Amino acid sequence: MYLKNALRAATALGLVAATSAQADTITIATVNNGDMIRMQGLSDDFTAKTGHEVEWVTLEENVLRQRVTTDITTKGGQFDIMTIGMYETPIWGQNGWLVPLDDLGAEYDVDDILPAMRGGLSHDGTLYAAPFYGESSMIMYRTDLMEAAGLEMPEAPTWDFVADAARAMTDKDNEIYGICLRGKAGWGENMAFLTATANAFGARWFDDNWQAQFDSPEWNEALTFYLDLMNEAGPPGASSNGFNENLSLFQQGKCGMWIDATVAASFVTNPSESTVADKVGFALAPDTGKGKRGNWLWAWALGIPAGTDNEAAAKEFIQWATSKDYIEMVAEKEGWANVPPGARQSLYDNPSYQEVPFADMTLKSILSADPLNPTVDPVPYVGVQFVAIPEFAGFATEVGQEFSAALAGQQTADEALEKAQALTTDAMEAAGY
Repeated sequence: MYLKNALRAATALGLVAATSAQADTITIATVNNGDMIRMQGLSDDFTAKTGHEVEWVTLEENVLRQRVTTDITTKGGQFDIMTIGMYETPIWGQNGWLVPLDDLGAEYDVDDILPAMRGGLSHDGTLYAAPFYGESSMIMYRTDLMEAAGLEMPEAPTWDFVADAARAMTDKDNEIYGICLRGKAGWGENMAFLTATANAFGARWFDDNWQAQFDSPEWNEALTFYLDLMNEAGPPGASSNGFNENLSLFQQGKCGMWIDATVAASFVTNPSESTVADKVGFALAPDTGKGKRGNWLWAWALGIPAGTDNEAAAKEFIQWATSKDYIEMVAEKEGWANVPPGARQSLYDNPSYQEVPFADMTLKSILSADPLNPTVDPVPYVGVQFVAIPEFAGFATEVGQEFSAALAGQQTADEALEKAQALTTDAMEAAGY
């Protein structure tokens, strides 16, 4: 009997040893957005299924971009998975800095990923990051305040309508501001919003000869329009507000309209988080009649830096977090409105998801963004809210600081644009353009 029990114990220890030998601890750098926080809360399911443990480094958006860029360019090796987007992925994939994701298996169904997302996260047809969620931008607005102002939001409004509505809805004495827009400096913060907006005004970063265009009348019109609108109908301290700050203001009932990422729709309509959950409508991002809307195209995606010691475990995590099964799990636990949107066609084909009030507008917004032809006049670059060249993140962050300073009242639109023109021109000359 003793021998039999000893053999059983030895066998059990052997199995544990075998399992632990195959189990890894992976470190994931991610952004502090609600969907990512939810993923962390559910990652015990991944550990239970694979044995792999997960350590999280959760950062504010601007800080995340700096940390992962520094780590991958210096081969720092701090992270096994990085949360990156459509700007970094093709550039880093081309440089050989990311592990190709061309072997995720038939069950993963990579062809189900929306073509706009798959294309934006690929280089030469090879996927280098898998979208956790995809987004465009759209208008989220208070239906009760719009009605009280005697207005009705069109599905496809103009900027003039939005500006008039924002002013009509503003009641500063009661801390209700007609519009909340990004002002926090950063190439992926205020410059994502302002670049997409400027596209609708006919502005562009560069002409066909890579000459900076901030001295154009179109940029002057776009920036002046934004500053005037925010000063008259925006919240105080807007130059410090990014995605999360404006989300909080909207959820507190302090914004008449918010133009930002479509992914925010699930948070502003969640009654446990939003005081105005039952009073939210949706519309396409505005235009000015020139043929381009001010909506961007983005995916927060998971990529694996080349050289990681935990490549296999990292791929297992990506398969888990960006799969159809993950979507089903979130739907079961938290409802269809809270699943990560914008990445898979099967989600939009699902009758249960089609009942979610913002599903249709999200998909329309994603499909209307055109990164290959983002501007009214031709440009030599790809990207709606960014310019897909390695130098962009650096000089666009500096431009964002100038525009944020103008919003804070520290300089005029003309002064900000003059500085933007000079620093962009210097950066492009130094880079050899």
